[in-house]
Amino acid sequence: MTENRKNKRILMMCFSIILFMGGMSLAAVPLYELFCKVTGYKGTPNIINVVSSESGERDFIIRYDVNISSELGWDVAPDKISEKVTTGDNIFTFYNAKNLLSHTNNGIATYNVIPAEAAAYILKVECFCFNGQELSSGEEMKMPLTYYIDPAIDRDEELRNVDTITISYTFFKNKDLL
Repeated sequence: MTENRKNKRILMMCFSIILFMGGMSLAAVPLYELFCKVTGYKGTPNIINVVSSESGERDFIIRYDVNISSELGWDVAPDKISEKVTTGDNIFTFYNAKNLLSHTNNGIATYNVIPAEAAAYILKVECFCFNGQELSSGEEMKMPLTYYIDPAIDRDEELRNVDTITISYTFFKNKDLL
């Protein structure tokens, strides 16, 4: 091969590489966005269409339960004993509390879900259990609870025949403030 022909071949290869790299740089952003949508990488949510053989809405009876430590000195009761809830609906309810002691008291609540397998599907948006509550002597307070039941509960074989869920709160004196 002559020197001139070799140089033209190298020039064509370099030009081809430059065109290929330029094309790849133009395609990089849409390809990266597609990769993120498919994998959920970089915080992009996975988009999944789930088609259920049922209507996708399931009703449950939600029972509200309260237990109170005797050292707290509060009276706490749910606004409702139970209610019918449809999966996916935002539910807003209250627990009513009153300090029966002659001094200010701070309480905190822990919760439990029965059956325990359903706990993963009860998603709290706002709950008095996230923080401690302080009540002065004789003070009453309405404590909000906002949650929903994730429709994914319908795909859980262990919960297929469950129609009643109990959300139970246990109130304790907040020992972190002692």
